[in-house]
Amino acid sequence: MGQEGSHNEEMDLAQIQELCIIFMKECPSGALHLHELKRIFGVQSTSEEESLYVETIFHSFDTNQDNTLDFLEYVAALHLIFRGNLEDRLKWSFKMYDKNGNGKLDRQEIIYKIKNRTSNISMTPSEICDRIFELVDQNNDGQITLSEFMEGAQKDEWLMNLLKLDINATGWLQFSHDFHGW
Repeated sequence: MGQEGSHNEEMDLAQIQELCIIFMKECPSGALHLHELKRIFGVQSTSEEESLYVETIFHSFDTNQDNTLDFLEYVAALHLIFRGNLEDRLKWSFKMYDKNGNGKLDRQEIIYKIKNRTSNISMTPSEICDRIFELVDQNNDGQITLSEFMEGAQKDEWLMNLLKLDINATGWLQFSHDFHGW
């Protein structure tokens, strides 16, 4: 929180040029593969959540589905990670929870995602899940749609903090120079 303003700024030409230089250095062929993107972000094979996050981004931005990202796809992905507005980041958070990709969250998906994130909360994952469904599942059908997720998260600060992507992606970049505030 408190940094949302910086996420709404547009990328400037200098940043895009810097990304292009990095991209061409890392991927002289002009095609970035998933394992290379994970290496760029410093994602460890032991971190399932970070790995899933990068895989989701990779496949979502691989618009021509050739299992590589070209420069424009790469910039679009980085823009979401570092500059995405609240709505975009919540949509990504929903995608991260929606393990089976059916567009709805069930209790199992919620519990799976929160059980590793709740070390500083005095509630059990089941209690947290109950509270989430109480706050968000407007039609009480036992599933949370994207619109319910977005509305609920924006109405309740506790829920917003819990559901937002809390992966500090800016710390993943493994480059030797500064990203000018990225």
